[in-house]
Amino acid sequence: MILSKDRDPRLVTVRRGGTLTDADHHLLALWAAGCAERVLGLFEAARPDDARPRQAIEHARRWAAGEVTMTQARTAGGHAMGAARELRGAARHAAYAAGQAAVVAHVAAHDLGAAAYAIKAASADAAAKGEDAEAARLAERDRQRELVPAVVRALVLDDQRRRSAICWHVFDD
Repeated sequence: MILSKDRDPRLVTVRRGGTLTDADHHLLALWAAGCAERVLGLFEAARPDDARPRQAIEHARRWAAGEVTMTQARTAGGHAMGAARELRGAARHAAYAAGQAAVVAHVAAHDLGAAAYAIKAASADAAAKGEDAEAARLAERDRQRELVPAVVRALVLDDQRRRSAICWHVFDD
């Protein structure tokens, strides 16, 4: 569960009574797609013939560019999350990250889901290799933060502080 019961109006589009502009919504989708893409290889190593997570990331980007509908992006996200179900560890988290990135088109607050699952994937991969999972978590979190577009940076960082507890504390210092 990465969505809080009380929705932050800053992450709700203007059309739905919030304050999030379409342009910023698109930036959040692109950032989420970038977070998911960073760990996509962990899924593809486990399931090289399953393109669903890659397609979900592509749909997130295409939605932001106005090339596919919200429904198409959301459907692609559901397919990516379906690809995750049979897996465990880093590959599973990577597929979920891709799915969450695509559903940002539907609910902007899923951007944090994509980021959180990507961090979990990086951490799980490090642990599976006998490396420092906590160092991997912090490194991935910090890389993601560097990539947040300046226009939405304060919003994303504040949202990370607010929702870290329901995102497995992956954004904590």
